[in-house]
Amino acid sequence: MPEGLLAALALPGLFWLLGAVFVAGTVYGFAGFGAALVFLPVAVAVVPPEIAIGAFSLSALVSLATVVPRAWPLVEKPALGQLLLAAMLGFPAGIWALRTWEEAAIRWTVSGVVLVTLAALLAGWRMRSAPRAGARLGVGLATGLVGGATGLTGPVVILFNLGAGAAAAVTRANTLVFLTLSSLLLLPQLWLQGLLPPAALWLGLLLVVPYALGNRVGQALFDPAAEAVYARTAHAIIAASALAGLPVWS
Repeated sequence: MPEGLLAALALPGLFWLLGAVFVAGTVYGFAGFGAALVFLPVAVAVVPPEIAIGAFSLSALVSLATVVPRAWPLVEKPALGQLLLAAMLGFPAGIWALRTWEEAAIRWTVSGVVLVTLAALLAGWRMRSAPRAGARLGVGLATGLVGGATGLTGPVVILFNLGAGAAAAVTRANTLVFLTLSSLLLLPQLWLQGLLPPAALWLGLLLVVPYALGNRVGQALFDPAAEAVYARTAHAIIAASALAGLPVWS
């Protein structure tokens, strides 16, 4: 058995990571967002941020097979392309921050971004007019900066999509597909800056199965008629995860 796999299996907090990624996958499957918000605050309390971000980005690619195919027909393709292009431009600067900041600062940032996002969602923030190309490019760039530094590609685009006023199913599809494809685009940029070590790859492979199972469970639970119930559940899980990841518990 490869040495890297043995090290991943021997990780003291592996049980918590497997549980967290299953819950994250479930939240993602029914809400279309929230996986990184759930997983990363817990993960950075167990492993270094660059390991957590790389491993999660790899495991998240399984969504290409589990939930993206059903969501794809509802996606607004031109808007998706603009967001992804701008996010790619923002990733390098964000990853540089990940590479140079102290670990405690990353953990505070992860939990802080999660809690601020949650507060905005609970406050019911909405945009007053339909977004244009310039707004999408700005949101994509901000998403790349935040996502590269913290692994949280979701917060900015979640607020943007929820505030755009589209139907719930379309909002879910737009967000879900963007977050999955942004994970795919983030991985090579992490590798180019030396932040995708073998330990992250092996851990990511271990997380694939529970994440995929969570995706399936969440997708089966999704029902637009009961969306408010699922949203409240996701918000509660996200808040608990952010609080658990605070450095004060170390």
